[in-house]
Amino acid sequence: MTENLNTAWRQIASTIYKKPNDSKIFGSVEIDVTDLELYIEKKRKEGIKITLTHFFMLATSRAISNDIPELNTYSKRGNIYAFPSVNCAVSVLKADGEMSSVIVKNADQLTFSESVDVLNKEIQKSRKGSESNTMQLKDTMAAIPYPFRNWIVGIIKKLFVDWGISLPFIDLQPHTFGSFMLSNIGTLGLDIGFPALFPFANISFVMIMGGVQTKPWVVNNEVVPRRIITLGAALDHRVVDASHAGKLFKYLKFAVKNPEVLER
Repeated sequence: MTENLNTAWRQIASTIYKKPNDSKIFGSVEIDVTDLELYIEKKRKEGIKITLTHFFMLATSRAISNDIPELNTYSKRGNIYAFPSVNCAVSVLKADGEMSSVIVKNADQLTFSESVDVLNKEIQKSRKGSESNTMQLKDTMAAIPYPFRNWIVGIIKKLFVDWGISLPFIDLQPHTFGSFMLSNIGTLGLDIGFPALFPFANISFVMIMGGVQTKPWVVNNEVVPRRIITLGAALDHRVVDASHAGKLFKYLKFAVKNPEVLER
């Protein structure tokens, strides 16, 4: 698998681009989620309290697992490597107003009901202050006075990001931040956004869920009001191309029209 990932272009791209200053690809797509919202409402009446976040977490993970393994990769020392599993980092808003993230492991293997249990459990742990060593590390680093903080962070970045050396004593390993990040900024009142590729997260892409709006939409050659969500993504051009984003959005459009496929 690793040999298939390391094409000539991938090896050149991972060398000439720096992460994440100049290797980002941005893309967005509008998707009609009118029928999906009805499906979610039906599942909630059945006792499965899913949201759009649960849906897009599962759909994105399935897309990676089934059709686009290139999105489950990272760059290290000029070569591309595959993550052993599809893990999703989901952004959450803590009680104090700060943003954090939780990791949902093997997200592609979950059902709707399992995703609700797993994600809610991780969110509750995060909001109660039970965070990973990596998340706790930020408080320690923030307490170090300038310019020593810059020097220490610079050393960690050089070892972990540039040289690809795992630092297990502070919980920095290739899989620490998951395979990709998902953030629902629609809950913050934003309709669309283009995310940053977090420098320490050696992942191929971050996806943003914007707010859902009622818009005029063409259905069967007629303009009708529909519920529309805008998805935005930033991709690391060292490991993926715009074509991979196109495949991802194509799968998501299919899953939105056929949400029952995620129950299998």
